[in-house]
Amino acid sequence: MNLPNLLTCLRFVLIPVYIAVFMNGHMIPAFLIMVAAGITDVLDGYIARRSGQVTSVGMMLDPLADKLMMITVIVSLLVSGHVSWAAAAAMFLRDLGMIAGGFYYHFRGKKTVPANWMGKLTTVLFYVAIMLIFFEVPYAHSFLWGVIGFSFVTSIMYVVMFKTLNKSATETPPGHS
Repeated sequence: MNLPNLLTCLRFVLIPVYIAVFMNGHMIPAFLIMVAAGITDVLDGYIARRSGQVTSVGMMLDPLADKLMMITVIVSLLVSGHVSWAAAAAMFLRDLGMIAGGFYYHFRGKKTVPANWMGKLTTVLFYVAIMLIFFEVPYAHSFLWGVIGFSFVTSIMYVVMFKTLNKSATETPPGHS
């Protein structure tokens, strides 16, 4: 257990804290807990790369922690009537697909692709969309739908990268059998 993985685990702990705060009607503190989770995400990645502490466990747990926090936030906003069923379903479909795909590749011994700039941008845009929803900005839902569309494009790119990476890893060099 290194510091980056500990920070990732902290994000898992923040999920029930967020739920408790949100369910007690404290929207702004709940939003700040979500932001704190986002900050730990940035920190754990930075520390892991900077100190050479990137691990396969961290590469699997980090996106899982992100997705579970995002799913929790979306469920809370759905239950409270702040987001539509359609938007929530689209986000769930995408996030559950990403989680399932990551597990599939990881547990089959395949190489996984770490988050790239488009994945990070998608996360930032989701945080912005959710912030706009928390603060009830008029165009928040339109912005959210734009981010959902962008997230599907990003997901397709990840699938292509996974397949390309794993195809090249299984190909036999010419002249070898």
